[in-house]
Amino acid sequence: MSQNQKNLLAGQRAALVMAGVGILWICATFAGEKLGLSNRTRALFDLAALAGFGFALYLTFKLWRDRRHDEDEG
Repeated sequence: MSQNQKNLLAGQRAALVMAGVGILWICATFAGEKLGLSNRTRALFDLAALAGFGFALYLTFKLWRDRRHDEDEG
């Protein structure tokens, strides 16, 4: 597998993580409202979503660094 394909897969993975976390966060927000969950429980879902978006940011930054490294070598 070439480096370009690895970068493509890493970008797709980062995009899927972002989209998945966003969808789960929206679902958790609506479920918390409909089920009448406490603010403390809703905050837990918000913190989990923040961690997921932070992980997606890490994946994106790692991909950016890898691409810059590949351009310097090639």
